[in-house]
Amino acid sequence: MKKRLGFLDRFLTLWIFLAMLIGVGIGYFIPNSAVFINSFSSGTTNIPLAIGLILMMYPPLTKIDFSKVPQMFQQPKLLTASFFITWIFGPFLMFVLATFFLKDYPEYMTGLIIIGIAPCIAMVIVWNELAEGNRELTAGLIGINSLLQVFFFSLYAYFYLKIMLPLFGIKGLELNVTIAEIAQTVGIYLGIPFALAVVSRYAIKKYLGEKFFNQKFIPFVSPITLIALLFTIVIMFSLKGEMIVDLPLDVVRIAIPLVIFFGIMFFLMFFVSKKIGANYRDAVALSFTAAGNNFELAIAVSIGVFGINSGQAFAGVIGPLVEVPALIILVNVAFWLKKKYFKQ
Repeated sequence: MKKRLGFLDRFLTLWIFLAMLIGVGIGYFIPNSAVFINSFSSGTTNIPLAIGLILMMYPPLTKIDFSKVPQMFQQPKLLTASFFITWIFGPFLMFVLATFFLKDYPEYMTGLIIIGIAPCIAMVIVWNELAEGNRELTAGLIGINSLLQVFFFSLYAYFYLKIMLPLFGIKGLELNVTIAEIAQTVGIYLGIPFALAVVSRYAIKKYLGEKFFNQKFIPFVSPITLIALLFTIVIMFSLKGEMIVDLPLDVVRIAIPLVIFFGIMFFLMFFVSKKIGANYRDAVALSFTAAGNNFELAIAVSIGVFGINSGQAFAGVIGPLVEVPALIILVNVAFWLKKKYFKQ
């Protein structure tokens, strides 16, 4: 019997749409709502939103068992393939798609590039479970991706935004971004929840037991990610009330390269995994880890570096809106591939 998404996850696309509509409604019908939202700011940081973004990152990080990371080195072929496709090929593919489809929309283009350098560390658990992939391998891959993001995300962002864009002849885009700004944002929105997650995970397991952690604590904190994501979307879209006519078309513009990215990454990783001898469960774990993205981090970095009302942040929000239906389709594709290539 195939696993099914829980109620909240199953209708995630709907919740995101509703949050967008509520936000646009607030911005369109309530005078001075943007002024009120911006009044809770310190410098360029909106305090409630910063708290929301940190809370959004915390639950998925608490679920990661970093003790499984060393096990990855027992499968060097799978680890090498995963690293190359997820961290070398994937960001470059998103860069190419972003510059091809969104060259005339530089803010959306840079937003998509930021998404491309943040491999998934949250929803991949859900897709892997639904497709009956290797849970332990997924935990190890997520652990490695989380550590790499903590240490290298800011360098990757600087490389693609400040070095690669001019190399590809995109010089009209003026990005007043320093590596220190990106590193500071990553430190706040990934570093803080990462540290809190590691400390709370081991402290709760030590003093209250693993059973309490898995059966009580994780179910309690898990919905916080969705609540914080929807809160972020409502605030962002309340600042876009007057752009209501342009929004649907912009969603489509951003969605097209994202869907292409998900498809290419999934199928490439799946067939490379099969070629090097992976079984179905391992191939699925690798494929969904490669195909998904850490939209929470992309949204946080885009807001932290470019601002709450930026096109980069808007592109980040569209990410999970597109990812959920696209990867649910890929779960069904995975079962079709299982029948075709992994006959029992």
